[in-house]
Amino acid sequence: MEEYDEPELITPEDLLAPNPFPLDARRMGFDRYSEEGAMIALAASLDPAKPTHRVFAWVMLLAVLTPLVSTLWFEFAAYVLR
Repeated sequence: MEEYDEPELITPEDLLAPNPFPLDARRMGFDRYSEEGAMIALAASLDPAKPTHRVFAWVMLLAVLTPLVSTLWFEFAAYVLR
């Protein structure tokens, strides 16, 4: 009887794309399926050499900073007007 190697079994993890997040980010719960992790993965996949990606990065930055700046502005204005 001839000897042969056992075939390698395919696991479900073999079909998934590799996780681009470092180990400490994964420990905090970031992966591409969480809201914050999806934003990080999207931002990390942008290519700075492409002009459309640079414009999209600026739009994303404005989308994140606009609520923050407006909240700070209104809080500061409410504090000064007291």
